[in-house]
Amino acid sequence: MAATGNEKQGTKAFYVSTPIYYVNDAPHLGHAYTTVAGDVLTRWHRQRGEKVWYLTGTDEHGQKIMRTAEANGVTPQAWADKLVTEAWKPLWEHLEIANDDFIRTTQKRHTDRVQEFVQDLHDKGEIYKGGYEGPYCVGCEEYKLPGELLDGEGEYAGQKLCPIHKKPVEILSEENYFFKLSEYSEKLLAHYEANPGFIQPESARNEVMNFVRQGLQDLSISRSTFDWGVPVPWDEKHVIYVWVDALLNYATAVGYNENPEKFESTFPADVHLVGKDILRFHAIIWPAMLMAQGLPLPGKIAANGWLMVGGEKMSKSNLTGIKPQDLTSHFGVDAYRWYFLRAIAFGQDGSFSWEDFSARYTSELANDYGNLASRVAAMVGKYFGGELPEATADSEAEKAIHSGLTRAVTEADRKIGEELDFQGGILAVFDFVKQVNGYITEQEPWKVAKTAFDHAADAAGSPEGRARLATILYTAAESLRAVAVLLNPIMPDTSQKLWDSLGAEASLGALADQKVQDSADWGRLPAGATVTKGAVLFPRLEEKPTA
Repeated sequence: MAATGNEKQGTKAFYVSTPIYYVNDAPHLGHAYTTVAGDVLTRWHRQRGEKVWYLTGTDEHGQKIMRTAEANGVTPQAWADKLVTEAWKPLWEHLEIANDDFIRTTQKRHTDRVQEFVQDLHDKGEIYKGGYEGPYCVGCEEYKLPGELLDGEGEYAGQKLCPIHKKPVEILSEENYFFKLSEYSEKLLAHYEANPGFIQPESARNEVMNFVRQGLQDLSISRSTFDWGVPVPWDEKHVIYVWVDALLNYATAVGYNENPEKFESTFPADVHLVGKDILRFHAIIWPAMLMAQGLPLPGKIAANGWLMVGGEKMSKSNLTGIKPQDLTSHFGVDAYRWYFLRAIAFGQDGSFSWEDFSARYTSELANDYGNLASRVAAMVGKYFGGELPEATADSEAEKAIHSGLTRAVTEADRKIGEELDFQGGILAVFDFVKQVNGYITEQEPWKVAKTAFDHAADAAGSPEGRARLATILYTAAESLRAVAVLLNPIMPDTSQKLWDSLGAEASLGALADQKVQDSADWGRLPAGATVTKGAVLFPRLEEKPTA
């Protein structure tokens, strides 16, 4: 889906990436969690008026893909094509992911540049030939240290297991090419120390630093026991290690060695979003490769936690994979996008349950937010014929709302735009929604209306009462105008419906053109706007569907 929004020309893009995902199976909630987070972050920055580049894609090489394809009786390329076309891209479109590019590691624009990058490292003396034997997890596509392995039980008794996939490792022995990763320990530690925000959260930073302090081993960057990968350019009996191949997508997708102008205006990434199980690849191997090539390092490696179901990491191998469509078909896409960032602190593990989703949907979306929008539109329609009245009787109550909005905008912009604290930013907006609900309850516009209009006598009623009623309803509608802007990166369809209901499109222009930092400017929604009561933003939920 193409990105839209205001852009500053001639400046470096705010560049965000997700991991590129293995195509051994269809995406589950964990993949969608990271991708939605990146989408919200980049939409937020677009609504700051910034130039943005959002990259996602698929990792299609390696032994795991090859074996999956063989098990399904097709070639690895045919399997990758099927999964990308039928599963990955359709889901991102379904979830309203506004990525600017979708990179596939089997594309020539990627494979040619990978060979050039690795050849250059070889020519610089950063790569040498050697042999290695050790425990290898095909699921991780990684050699494991003996101390990391778990003792198998039951059907795996007597075997050593990968701590992530809980499957037996294989002992591999092969002649490979190695990258001199061990020479970068001190350089990496110096970078971590000089840039304390480089790895987030803090617990992840500490884990990586402790690992590097133990001393790094040189990295095997080729495989010779299978052929599904990018050939090593000087020795085609080997293919490039899938993780070296995969990490380079962040450079190849933005023009490395092909489009210097685009590369200069985009690279390096400002934020790499990754799952914590692949943190070491991104926080150790990737920056070391860039150092060796003399390229700038990314601004931030942000590791999100795992989504848990029944105490287990959500994954296909643990049989806890849940399709996002299972939830969007019940709760809707916008509620889905909102829920995981609202319910789970980014960077920490979080448990998912249907019951928690239902409770939060009803309490926060339907009752707090949706009901507020519905009540305000209904009262403007009832008392002012759908024409937004002018506020001429402000009091301390209105000043408190103005201050509350300024606080919400400032806090949400800092937390989402800078700190990647999606939960904190969303809570700041919903605290303001609660404040507006409390304001309406305290001001009781339905009672004020009785003094404003004498319907029985069809008289003019009280001018003071009418002015007060107009001010209350304008204040509530103007608050919703700001909320629509603030929640647009998170719930774009709902925000558009609210924007249309407030008549903002006609007077203020497209919602996508509204800047989050300007949303605190009070009085942007003009009196006279046509307010309509549209469809319910968050309909009442039916019972949980049964299998």
